Amino acid sequence: MPSPLKYGQFAWNDVGVPKGHAWIRIDLSAQTLSVFRGKHEIGTAVILYGADSHLTPTGRFPILAKFANHRSSLYDAAMPFTLQLTGDGVAIHGSDVRSNAATHGCIGIPEAFARRLFTAVSRGDLVYIIPEVRR
Repeated sequence: MPSPLKYGQFAWNDVGVPKGHAWIRIDLSAQTLSVFRGKHEIGTAVILYGADSHLTPTGRFPILAKFANHRSSLYDAAMPFTLQLTGDGVAIHGSDVRSNAATHGCIGIPEAFARRLFTAVSRGDLVYIIPEVRR
């Protein structure tokens, strides 16, 4: 990247990258999500994640399900291009990624990036969420 990404921005370039399984790395400290195909990074975006009262879980998660047009029954909110990570509803989904915003534990990504990510990954692909380092 020629310069750091800002809220709502992302980069995607899979030109020349062989087809194969994708995996996702989410770094809560850097507030970024990166998607890889094999060893090649094909996309990255600035994210939102859980507020202190609704922490985002960390660890290794397989994608349990994909929903193109999901709506949260708990918060009555649109969650486009949902990639479900936990049984209790934590997911990666399209969101209005902006400064001073947070989620109820989910990973929010720009909707245009979410659309691309949704088509690039499959059920069972792995997501690694790296904990935030508090200073």
